[in-house]
Amino acid sequence: MMNRKFRSSGDKPRGQRGPYRRFQVRRYCKFCADKTPFIDYKNVKVLKSYLSEKGKITAARMTNTCAKHQRALSAAIKRARNIALLPFVEK
Repeated sequence: MMNRKFRSSGDKPRGQRGPYRRFQVRRYCKFCADKTPFIDYKNVKVLKSYLSEKGKITAARMTNTCAKHQRALSAAIKRARNIALLPFVEK
């Protein structure tokens, strides 16, 4: 049996890890909330909001999209780039 006074600091219960507890805001995917059936590559106005100033596709952790919709979003952006609706690089 483990002696209590030799317990490491990493073994503390979840609520007692530090003096301050942060309140975490629940993130949600915009496409899941709107129940969008698919992401259209012709809708340039929506796709532009998921690009950085340099033309890079923004990461899912920044845009709060789920993995399923992030894959569909990147495919739609790449399709729009190939038919010249979106630029590959912003200068």
